[in-house]
Amino acid sequence: MTAKTKSAPLFLGIDTGGTYTDAVLWSETEGPREGPNKGKVLAKAKALTTRHDLAVGISGAVDAVLEKAGTNPADIKLVSMSTTLATNALVEGQGGRVALVMIGFSEADLARDGLKTALGTDPVVFCAGGHDVHGNAAKLDLSGLEAMLPELGVSVSGFAVCAYFATRNPAHEIAARELIRDRTGLPVTASHELSAKLGGPRRALTTLLNARLISMIDRLVAATEGFLQARNIAAPLMVVRGDGALVSAAFARQRPIETILSGPAASLVGARHMTGLDNAVVSDIGGTTTDVAVLDGGRPRLDPEGATVGGFRTMVEAVAMRTFGLGGDSEVMLEDGALNPKILLGPRRLVPLALSGMAHGEAVTAELERQLRAPNTGRMDGRFAVRTGVPDRLAAGLTAPEAKLYEAIGATPLALDRLLTSNAQNATLNRLVSRGLVHISGFTPSDAAHVLGKQANWDAAAARLGAELFARKRDGRGQAIAASPEVISERVLLTLTRWSAEYILETAFAEDGLDGAATVAHALVQRAVDAHPGIARLSVALDRPVIGLGASAPLHYAGLAPLVGNDCVVPRDTDVANALGAVVGQVRVSAEARVSQPKEGLFRLASGETVRDFLDEAAAIAAAEADVRAIVAQRALDAGTDSAEIDVATEFRVSTVEAQRMFIEAHIVAVASGRPTIAV
Repeated sequence: MTAKTKSAPLFLGIDTGGTYTDAVLWSETEGPREGPNKGKVLAKAKALTTRHDLAVGISGAVDAVLEKAGTNPADIKLVSMSTTLATNALVEGQGGRVALVMIGFSEADLARDGLKTALGTDPVVFCAGGHDVHGNAAKLDLSGLEAMLPELGVSVSGFAVCAYFATRNPAHEIAARELIRDRTGLPVTASHELSAKLGGPRRALTTLLNARLISMIDRLVAATEGFLQARNIAAPLMVVRGDGALVSAAFARQRPIETILSGPAASLVGARHMTGLDNAVVSDIGGTTTDVAVLDGGRPRLDPEGATVGGFRTMVEAVAMRTFGLGGDSEVMLEDGALNPKILLGPRRLVPLALSGMAHGEAVTAELERQLRAPNTGRMDGRFAVRTGVPDRLAAGLTAPEAKLYEAIGATPLALDRLLTSNAQNATLNRLVSRGLVHISGFTPSDAAHVLGKQANWDAAAARLGAELFARKRDGRGQAIAASPEVISERVLLTLTRWSAEYILETAFAEDGLDGAATVAHALVQRAVDAHPGIARLSVALDRPVIGLGASAPLHYAGLAPLVGNDCVVPRDTDVANALGAVVGQVRVSAEARVSQPKEGLFRLASGETVRDFLDEAAAIAAAEADVRAIVAQRALDAGTDSAEIDVATEFRVSTVEAQRMFIEAHIVAVASGRPTIAV
């Protein structure tokens, strides 16, 4: 392909997934000029995501795409990326150790909205303070927090601060935030920065998850910026948010929680762009997760209640996406205690044996061969532990057993039957995995695909040894579960396609207002999906086609259509849908304010980080509209566009008493949107 002239700006899209980093080079001046599929993908490439040093995977993919296109890096005028790192971290229960500061709340509040579960063993500090619904303050006492800061400053990676009714007056959160920053220098997330919605415990949960993700997204942005600088690519860097909008990297660094479902949201934008389909169910299968969402009238459905990821309902406005722990690298297990045990998949991601074998060779294959020579199968056969390679400071706060086990694990995979000596150590190992410090390697659908010759990018010999070990496992009668590595591999791949169909149907039923999981599990639906012969013939069908996305979609979705009762469209560039979606989107940000009436004749405006009182309703509303317009204009600049269109909407809550209008509250929302600013 010939090099592009400087007059034709090029756009670089990057998607950092759990397994692969994808890159595309796109031109909006080549290919179709109009319609959903305008522009042209000039080149695309993949490289393995390197979690210990993300720059390695990014440079591998981008260097390959630049070489394929034969382009001058200086012609790239915008770089945009999507990522599944935040989503995967929440699904897998990973993230940094964070201290949660609750101001004006009690310990009982931890029991609401899954906050206690999300907190786990991370520390929590309760302080007196907070505000009422009108923004009036209770007495603030941060002395308990101040006393704990020297210890917390060296044992956590960040802080999350949530105060009672901070959305009506953030003063106490600001005071705590400044104190923590001054004493520790660590990142602090305050809940009012992320959401203006009421519901303290859920706002605290969202803030806690945001604080956990900061170091992970920070490393991703820093790695990308460093790489771009090294390649002389002087272009703005954008990140896809969970609602499909683009924001600047600096914006995303402060609000990483908003990048949950970033990859899937980008894939929806890409799916619409590639197929031109306005109505579809989009199913995106990656290494770790399958993400299913609905396109209606050419736009993704958004979740009005906030995104749910890893079982936690957040306050993040995002695509109404259901994320399932099912992918090419899902853990393959056997149902316990059944006569004819089923194959179980996920939700945990393992490093495929084929990938470990490619990276570490004899260290992996020799151990698998040793286990195969044993007369009986072992519970830990085909499993290895290896460090993820994250910086040592992220291992702060380990217990003595955790530290001892972590010390024994190195950069080369170690067979679990040599590493673990008790069941208690297995629980300890799982905690290290949850902290993102250790990976488990084992048999996955990716290995099964290698055994059957349907995938050939890693070490097929290691995959085959793993499949042989898994096939030796015993059913309830004491018989081997499969006659050969090929037989068990075929079963694994059929199971993955079948589970994919169930998750797609579960999403469809849920969108129709039913209990998705319970409906799919019903015997009638199971019979319909299986096309079970009977006197009563049953069928189930989607009202729209499925768009299958992901590098492995052509393999895993080949048999999907009859299971869901409609077509399955797998577009040509399906393997880089996320990276393409990252460059064809728009910046979209919002700001909101509220005007309440704490007492008759007094109108209180809460906007941004300020609270002001007015004696006149019209003056308060005018000030609110001016405030949100100014805030959103600055936010749009910060988010990466200098050509934003701004819309302001005001919603009043009033009542009528004895034919008199009584003002209760006004909610003012400004939305700014525009294409990202490109380098001149």
